[in-house]
Amino acid sequence: MAEESQASLTEQEEAILMLEKKRFKHSGSKEAYIGRTLGLSPVSYYQQLNSMIDNPRIIAAEPLLTARLRARRDLAEGQG
Repeated sequence: MAEESQASLTEQEEAILMLEKKRFKHSGSKEAYIGRTLGLSPVSYYQQLNSMIDNPRIIAAEPLLTARLRARRDLAEGQG
């Protein structure tokens, strides 16, 4: 049972991960959606996301998504 509660995600974490699975057609529409649905600024959202994708609990819940997001982040950091 301890593993079950440890692996469970908060509503906010689930909402962020679900948002990362969506595709947005227009520039800026993702940022608008973040503010509208989560009440977060894009900066706050991406700070939370970057913290989440390094969290073992989140990785266990969504291994493929978190691996893809870490690879994208690492690639962007390498280009900066």
